[in-house]
Amino acid sequence: MREIIKDRVVVSDDWEVLRLAEGETPEEVAVPAGKVIVPLKVWQAQRAALQDRGDIGVWFASDERAEELKGEVEGFPVIAVDFPKFADGRGYSIAYNLRARLGYTGELRAIGDVLRDQLFYMQRVGFNAFATRPDRNIHDALKGLTDFSESYQSSWDKKNPLFRRAHREAKVEH
Repeated sequence: MREIIKDRVVVSDDWEVLRLAEGETPEEVAVPAGKVIVPLKVWQAQRAALQDRGDIGVWFASDERAEELKGEVEGFPVIAVDFPKFADGRGYSIAYNLRARLGYTGELRAIGDVLRDQLFYMQRVGFNAFATRPDRNIHDALKGLTDFSESYQSSWDKKNPLFRRAHREAKVEH
């Protein structure tokens, strides 16, 4: 069984990520029974058939916008963001917007080319679940969440920057 990191623990993954094969269209692809995370375009094309299922999640491609699910996000037990390659950072903005602007509170999962080096930063923008690359050790990747003990900037996980969190004694010169 596949494993993911969720809420800082390695757990079994019982969700399937649906990816379209060459020649398949969002309107015609068959969505299997069970827990399935479908592409946003499939959700949009098959909403009427899928909306009553409680076992449907949706995933965003890196060139899609979180606002496309405005008003619908809380209906999904899981929303994923695909990272097609390590260097593509657009998914960070999607995650931040899902949390900060659209108020999504469920599982927010990073999928695709997800490596240990990214996990600390991904959690800062709102991800709480990570499907790391299968060719990497997931237990080693888990350590990436604690690579740094402090962060300077404000973000989803810490609303105040370091200078507002740190207490410093004032220097008094005579």
